[in-house]
Amino acid sequence: MSDEVGAIKKPESGPFVHLCEHSGCKKWGGFGFAHGRAAPNWYCYEHRPPVWPPARKS
Repeated sequence: MSDEVGAIKKPESGPFVHLCEHSGCKKWGGFGFAHGRAAPNWYCYEHRPPVWPPARKS
C-alpha cells in the first residue's frame, strides 16, 4: 500500500531559490559550499570564488 494515497502537494513547496551573496547581485546562486554544519554560502557563476576553500579534516 502506498503512503501517497490522498497526499496533497503543498502550494508553497518547490525548488529552493538561493540568490548570490555578492553585494548588489540579484542573480540565482547556483554555486554553494559549506564546511561541516555551517550555513552554506551561495554565489552566481560570475561571483563564485575562483578557488574553493579546502575541506577541513576531522
